[in-house]
Amino acid sequence: MTGSASSIVAPWRIGVDVGGTFTDMVLRDAAGHVRIFKAPSITVDPSEGVLNVLRLAAAELDVPLSSLLRGCSLFVHGSTVATNTILEKKGARVGMLTTEGFRDSLEIRRGFRENQWDHRTPFPPVLVPRYLRQPVGGRIAADGTELTPLASEDVARAAAIFKEEEVESVAVCLFNSFLDGKHEREAREALAKSWGGDWISLSSEIMPTMGEYERGSTAVVNAYVAPKVTRYLRALDERLRELGLQRSLLMLQSNGGAVSVTEVASRPVMLVLSGPAAAVGALRGCAPSKDAANFISMEIGGTSCDVMVMARGDVPLSDELVIDGYYLTTPSVEIHTVGAGGGTIAWVDGAGLLNVGPKGAGAQPGPAAYGLGGDEPTVTDAQLVLGRLRPGKLAGGAVTLDLDLARRAIETKLARPLGLSIEKAAAGVIRLLEQNLLHAVERLSIERGHNPASFTLVAAGGAGPMHGTAVARALGCEQALLPRAAGAFCAMGTLQSDVRQDYLQVFVADLDAVSRSALEAGFGQLETRARDALVRQGFADKGAIQRELDLRYAGQQWPVRVVLSANRFDPAAVRESFEAEHQRLFGHIQPGGRLQITALHVVGRGSLEWSLPPARSPQQGAPVPRQKRPVWIDSTHGWQDIPVYDGEHLRPGCKLNGPLLIEELTTTAFVGPQDLVEVNAADDFLVHIGAVA
Repeated sequence: MTGSASSIVAPWRIGVDVGGTFTDMVLRDAAGHVRIFKAPSITVDPSEGVLNVLRLAAAELDVPLSSLLRGCSLFVHGSTVATNTILEKKGARVGMLTTEGFRDSLEIRRGFRENQWDHRTPFPPVLVPRYLRQPVGGRIAADGTELTPLASEDVARAAAIFKEEEVESVAVCLFNSFLDGKHEREAREALAKSWGGDWISLSSEIMPTMGEYERGSTAVVNAYVAPKVTRYLRALDERLRELGLQRSLLMLQSNGGAVSVTEVASRPVMLVLSGPAAAVGALRGCAPSKDAANFISMEIGGTSCDVMVMARGDVPLSDELVIDGYYLTTPSVEIHTVGAGGGTIAWVDGAGLLNVGPKGAGAQPGPAAYGLGGDEPTVTDAQLVLGRLRPGKLAGGAVTLDLDLARRAIETKLARPLGLSIEKAAAGVIRLLEQNLLHAVERLSIERGHNPASFTLVAAGGAGPMHGTAVARALGCEQALLPRAAGAFCAMGTLQSDVRQDYLQVFVADLDAVSRSALEAGFGQLETRARDALVRQGFADKGAIQRELDLRYAGQQWPVRVVLSANRFDPAAVRESFEAEHQRLFGHIQPGGRLQITALHVVGRGSLEWSLPPARSPQQGAPVPRQKRPVWIDSTHGWQDIPVYDGEHLRPGCKLNGPLLIEELTTTAFVGPQDLVEVNAADDFLVHIGAVA
């Protein structure tokens, strides 16, 4: 996966994904060859982690960093800086302008709770306290006309308060602004003169959706993260340009598509799922053909597991997203995240029961085996004790695993309190973690009407291939795919993601009685914005436009998204697509029921070329294992001496019976008993669950 400068062909592309434990980099050169590099993440300054992994790559390739960046034609970055700003409550001091009478909608939250039966868990802190939520006069009617002009004196009064209270960023959410944002734009102009700050977020521009709370909450979160995130992006972009990068970097958005720093600077809330959403591109790279891709992705890193479902080549998108209790209306791929990763901490509660997660050890100090001062037992420590991981250097030398430290942590914190041996305590950690993983995968598969038997489980992330076969077996999948580059799955996905821009317009009409001219005019306005954005990012000739509708039965609250085939509006075809999706999601339809259109969506895509790397030569003869070592298999098979293979020596066409281990640069894969693993044409490890009698 690494090599000298002479072995890479310019120009190349670079993808960097910043995770909780490692910062991953993938370089793909003009010949299609891929190289992977990993460096520890720097939590206090993620940009330093990016620069460190670039320096590491330059050193291993034996080229100056400036030459590495000058030879790069495309740099794509996935980052959790927006998410972490929210989770760590380190955003800006925010003020808010609201219409008179709606000052408290942000705090009332429409009564939303993630669990409607849980009335005791407190809501998260409101990001804008009441004294900084300032009401202003003026009103837009339900048809978008102006009832009362904006009260400029109220805006001036609020601006004086914001200045006195040292507000850094202001969110503006006025009633019915999704129909006409005129008052919000006037408020921005007035604030720019009287307040003088740089950061103003308008709800009508960020996401003009119906729903005062959701739109306002989104604008507030955007205002909260904007100063920190935008400064980070601009500083990193400027630094990379100074070091030799010829073109500004692209960022991965929550919708799974890339976007330029310039385009996303005013809407950084679109980056809250930046890192995990890159799995969309990675899954497309795993598919033999786009239409045949039925994948359940389980990407397990150091701190968490992100689950995603791709059915027939598409990953569901939602306009609703909850981050740490804050509701957002942003186009986001549907991802379910649980605290289950290699660095997840195992602990014994006051009742003497074993627990795994959700707290993690992070990059610093990390698992006890890292030897960086951590003494809490983690999943990585348990895998090491059970023989599944080899002591010594891990992830290309980024960290070193110490078996004695792992055993000591499990003995003192788990084995003694539970009255078990060290090995049995470690086995309990793995069994409990895999049960948690199973529940997480079931939430987006079985609970969404998908039959796991028709899907391939993709076990990615540095820790994913260790658990893939066990979870696939419990889920009922017939196959599990263990990517060779699993440890840099999302970094790989950044390079396989198209540029994407999503636009929305509220449009309420009866499906069968809608005015075709009004529908076409609405779509036309959105398409103009999408095409202009693509042109600004260099996709004048390579852009594609897709039309979509939100629909619901009369009386329902939540809509279902339908794609217009060939961008043509055919009410009968739209109804058929709606009913098929409604049946899958809810298990029923209303034959002949009245359908309402609630919103128009336009997706603009700029295609980034991606082709498979050159095929490796097929396997010649039976591979020889690197060693045999005792490994705990499961509660049925106990400990066995099993072969350990060097993944580099396994080529397309190779087939092996489990149980066995495969050690790769960025991951270790475990293949269970009765399973058959083969190296497929894409050079990844495809496991046939239960295929060995």
